[in-house]
Amino acid sequence: MAEHDFRYSLLNPQHTLTECRALAPGRYQVTGNGGSIKAADTLLVTLKGSRDLCLRLQVEKVRHLINPPGQWLAVAKGPVFKELAILNWQVNCDACSAQLDFEFAVDAALGEKARAPAAQARISELGWVARGERHLCPNCQGDAQ
Repeated sequence: MAEHDFRYSLLNPQHTLTECRALAPGRYQVTGNGGSIKAADTLLVTLKGSRDLCLRLQVEKVRHLINPPGQWLAVAKGPVFKELAILNWQVNCDACSAQLDFEFAVDAALGEKARAPAAQARISELGWVARGERHLCPNCQGDAQ
């Protein structure tokens, strides 16, 4: 159960993704080279159109191809999106006015009501805290307690 990082930032020709496409909501087909992928491994894959968002996919089954050598085809499960949207938002720290410019992924099929919870989840991943309408950056969280 290893974790394999295939994000664009690594750009290693011996360890790359050829394709990642959705088969159905929550199921993905991934083709790549290198990495010795096995069932139950985790793949980190950059979201198309994003600066820094990635999907965390759990490999269900993998088939290693003979030609070209080192290539594999995997079926994996991951986040369920009917219609993926990547949005950019900004928040300011209410204590020091530091600004966070961030991206987050949301299922556009769920409409406007899904945006705020998805944004709050992403803010938390980045180490910020939201208390009602107030936001605190990681530096100011210790001061507030």
